[in-house]
Amino acid sequence: MTAPATDPTPAHPRLVFDRAPRRVYWEVTRACDLACRHCRAEAAARRDPAELDSAAALRLLDGLAAFGDPLPHLVLTGGDPLKRADLFALIAAARARGLHVAVSPSATPLLTPAVIRGLKAAKVEAISLSLDGATAATHDALRGIAGTFDRTIEAANAAGAAGLPVQVNTLVSRSTLEELPAIGALARRLDAARWSLFFLVSVGRGTVLEPITPAECETLLRWVAGLPAGKPVVTTTEAPHYRRVAQEEGRAGGHAAGIRDGNGIMFISHTGDVSPSGFMPLVAGNVTRTPPTDIYREAPLFRALRDPNRFTGRCGVCEYRWQCGGSRARAYAASGDPFAEDPLCRYAPRAVSRLTS
Repeated sequence: MTAPATDPTPAHPRLVFDRAPRRVYWEVTRACDLACRHCRAEAAARRDPAELDSAAALRLLDGLAAFGDPLPHLVLTGGDPLKRADLFALIAAARARGLHVAVSPSATPLLTPAVIRGLKAAKVEAISLSLDGATAATHDALRGIAGTFDRTIEAANAAGAAGLPVQVNTLVSRSTLEELPAIGALARRLDAARWSLFFLVSVGRGTVLEPITPAECETLLRWVAGLPAGKPVVTTTEAPHYRRVAQEEGRAGGHAAGIRDGNGIMFISHTGDVSPSGFMPLVAGNVTRTPPTDIYREAPLFRALRDPNRFTGRCGVCEYRWQCGGSRARAYAASGDPFAEDPLCRYAPRAVSRLTS
């Protein structure tokens, strides 16, 4: 946890998010009626008795509002947020505190057109829906419940009718790689606002799945960079090296430069534990004992992760380390060291190239 600095290059203030996270992911519950093979949360059918109750949840929202302007964007995730009876009350409370809110529901019978219209009326800014296959056969096999694909399509169409933007989330792994072009085409047909590619990190149930290789990842990212501009906007999760590829391919926009686990990202579990991301099971504090502002700004783990000069291996000497920095969650999953290099990236930094040439 105390990796030495590897390079005296000064910090890039624009790429250090030390005052407040840009996005807070709050796992409001781990209850879910699906049985997804890659579930980070290892969700269960029933709510955990230790889950933050309504009063504690409202105190948490007060704590997030204390970050001040600009406030972080709050994503209510799970499990399935719809398993909480007080979900709409929490959304109303968050909006009353000025927080922008998105919701990540599961495609179950709970996600009805009426609920989707209710989310729009509650001023939820977007919902995210998962599509891990271009057909019912492949998607439902990964999700563990028959009919999930059809419900997802129905939910996306209902959201479109309600004027509620949809983000399509897709797992990137060995089992999904070949279908990605077809899934992307489906996301376009559904008029999704965003298509987010979630690159597998081997945590939770995801340890049973096989990741793609670094070479396949590089090829995929260059394919993504070559997609036409417009809807859906394509983003990556746990693959920040897309920023390097996008820059090399002349794509504008910066692709959330600098944001990564612990730097612009904060994850809050159903019991209030705070981690740099949902894919890195290292706890920096708990919101029931310490304000989230203090954890994010002062916890040694968060402070260290905001300084890529502390990273080791290729990530520590890479000229893109401030914009990218690699997936800290994948580094930890692969080596037990959150400061190690990201094994999914095949890039050879110039400093390494000079040493080996």
